[in-house]
Amino acid sequence: MRRTVIIFVLLTCCFILGSCGNENQSEQSPESKETSKTVGETREDQDTQNETTDTIILTEEIVELERGLSAVLLNHDYQFDAFLSAGGAKSDQEVVSFLAEYLSKSAGGLSFKGGTFGCSTIATITENGSALFGRNFDWNHCNALIIQTNPTNGYASISTVNMDFIGSYLKLFPEEVQTLAAAYAPLDGMNEKGLVVSVNIIQDNEKIEQNTDKPDITTTTAVRLLLDQADSVEEAVSLLEQYDLHGSMGMMVHFAIADRTGNSVVVEYIGNEMMVTETAVVTNFYLTEGEKYGIGTNQSHERYDVLMKLLADQRIRTMADVRDALSSVSKDNFGGFESTEWSIVYNQTTGEVRYYHRENYEKCYVLQQEVD
Repeated sequence: MRRTVIIFVLLTCCFILGSCGNENQSEQSPESKETSKTVGETREDQDTQNETTDTIILTEEIVELERGLSAVLLNHDYQFDAFLSAGGAKSDQEVVSFLAEYLSKSAGGLSFKGGTFGCSTIATITENGSALFGRNFDWNHCNALIIQTNPTNGYASISTVNMDFIGSYLKLFPEEVQTLAAAYAPLDGMNEKGLVVSVNIIQDNEKIEQNTDKPDITTTTAVRLLLDQADSVEEAVSLLEQYDLHGSMGMMVHFAIADRTGNSVVVEYIGNEMMVTETAVVTNFYLTEGEKYGIGTNQSHERYDVLMKLLADQRIRTMADVRDALSSVSKDNFGGFESTEWSIVYNQTTGEVRYYHRENYEKCYVLQQEVD
C-alpha cells in the first residue's frame, strides 16, 4: 500500500479565457512549482501554471483551512476490517457503539444525525482519456472535514465529511475521536485506484432497511467500504451486493459511482432491492426505470438537465470545465436558504483533487496523491 503525503495547494483561479490571475507575487518553491506542473493535461496545466500556491503538509492534527473547512491525515489503522468482521452495523448508533468499544471509549457520547441535502454529480472522459468526476454538496452552512486515510488492508483515499452530521458538540471531543468518527462518516471520496463514490439524497418517504442474513452496513460505512476495497464500478457493485444496507439518519439515498475507465452508474434501492443504472449525471431523483423514476425535487431535474446538456454539447473537457459545470448548478443559481458547501473536481487518472468551498470558485484547495 502506498503511503502518501498530502499536499494542499491553495489556488486563486481566474475565469477569463481559462487563464489565471496571480494575486500573490511571492515566489513558489521549486518543489511547489514542480507539483503544479506534473498534474493534469496540457490545457489544465495552462489553467494552473500562473496561480498562486500555498502548500500545506498535513499531519494527524486537524488543520483549519478556512472557517467551515478543515483537513486531517489519518495515517494509522481505524479497524474497519474489524468493524466488518463483527457484522457491521444496522444503524448509525451501532457505528458509534463500535467506535466506543473498539477504538476510543471517549466516542461513546457521539451521535450521528442529519438533515435534507441536495447534490449534483457528473462524470466524463476527456479527449486525452482522463476520467473526471465532479460533485456538489448542497446543504446549510456546516463544518466540513477533508480526510486522507491510509488503511492497513485497503486503498488510500481522500474523502469529505459533514462533521455536523456527527454531532453539534463534536469539537468538545479529543481530536483523535473526531478523526476516527470522520473515517466512518464520508459522504464522498476517491481512492488511489481512481474509484469515486458520492452519496446523493432523494426526498422520498421510503427507507432503506434490507434485512437478510448478510452483514450490515449504513450509508456512510458503505462509502468507506467502497473507498477501502473497490477498484472499479464492477467491484463496487459486487461489494454492495454482499451487504444489507440501512440508510444512515433515516435518509433515502442513492450512490453515484465512477471509475477511471469511464464507467459511471447510480446504485438505488427500490423496495429494498438494489438497482444499478448507467448514467453520467446524478442529482436527487430516482433514475431507475419503473414506477419510481423521476421521484424527487423539481430543482434536481433542472440541475440534471443543465449537466446533461453540457455533456451533450461536449463542453466539459478539462477539470476547469467540470468546475464551471458545478458552478452552473450550485445553489446561488436557484435561491433558497441552502448553500453549496463544497464542490469537488476529481481527476481519477492523475489523482488530483480540487476543492471549492461555499461557491467560491476563484479559490481551490488541491490535493495530490500517487495513483496505482
